[in-house]
Amino acid sequence: MNAKSTCLLAGLLLGGLVALAQKPAPVGLQLYSFRTQFANDVPGTMAKIKEMGFREAEIAGTYGLSLPDFRKLLDQNGIKAISTGASYEDLDNNVPKIVAEAKALGAKYVVCTWIPHAGDAFTIYDADRAIDVFNTAGKLLAENGLTFCYHNHGYEFQTYKDGTFFDYLAENLDPKSVNFEMDVFWVKAPGYDPVALLQKYHKRFLLMHLKDRKPGTPDSNNGHSDVESNVTLGQGDVGIAAIMKQAKKSGVKHFFIEDESSRSMEQMLPSLTFLSSLK
Repeated sequence: MNAKSTCLLAGLLLGGLVALAQKPAPVGLQLYSFRTQFANDVPGTMAKIKEMGFREAEIAGTYGLSLPDFRKLLDQNGIKAISTGASYEDLDNNVPKIVAEAKALGAKYVVCTWIPHAGDAFTIYDADRAIDVFNTAGKLLAENGLTFCYHNHGYEFQTYKDGTFFDYLAENLDPKSVNFEMDVFWVKAPGYDPVALLQKYHKRFLLMHLKDRKPGTPDSNNGHSDVESNVTLGQGDVGIAAIMKQAKKSGVKHFFIEDESSRSMEQMLPSLTFLSSLK
C-alpha cells in the first residue's frame, strides 16, 4: 500500500470513529473502566466519555470530588448517573448514607458487587447473611424510591445442593426489593452460560455489565481473574451478540460496558462499533 492509500485509509477510519462518537452510544459506561484516567484528570476524562457518545453511566466513586461537584460534571457533559455502588458494610449499617449519595447523584439503582467471605470458598453462612442484609436494605431503599441490585462476581456459582449458591440467592432474595446486575464475564468465568441464566431468571436481571474475555482464559469461580483478559466486545468467548439478543427479552433495562484492562480507552470505540453493528 502506498503512502497516499495509507493516508486515505487512516482518514476514513478516523472519520468513521468521529461519526460514531457523534451518535449516542447504544449502552452506558461503568466509569471504573477509566479509573486510571480519572485519577489523573477528572474533567478531561469525563469530556472524553461524552465525546465517545456515552449518555448513561454507572458510578464507581467520585475521584476526589464532592458528590455535588461530581453531579455537576456529569450534568455539564450530558451524562446521567443510572446506578451507583454501595458497600456491603453500608447496606448492613448505614442505608441512609446510601440513599443520600444515590439521590445526590440522581441515580435510581444501587448496586453491591461483593459479599464478604473468607478465602475463596463461599459458604451457606455467607449466603444466608447476605440474604438477610440485602432483603432488609433493599426494602428500605425501595421505600426511598431506589432499586437495589446485587452484581454477581463468580463465587456464587460454586455448587450448593443440586444447583449453585446463585440459585439459592435468587430463590431467597425478595424480588420486590432485590434484583440483579449480571456481569456476563463473571457468569462465563465459572463456566456458566449468560443466555441460559437470563432465560432461567426472567425479569430478575435489571442491569448488565458487558465485558468480553480473551479466548483461552482459564475458568475461575473465586471472583478473581487477570484484568488483562478483558478484550474488545465481540472478540472474546463470552458470546456478547447472543447475550444482547436475549437480554432485552429477559427484562434488562440498562447496559454498561466495563473494561478493566489497561487498554480500556483504546478498546472502547471498537466495542461500541461492535454493539452498534448488532441487529
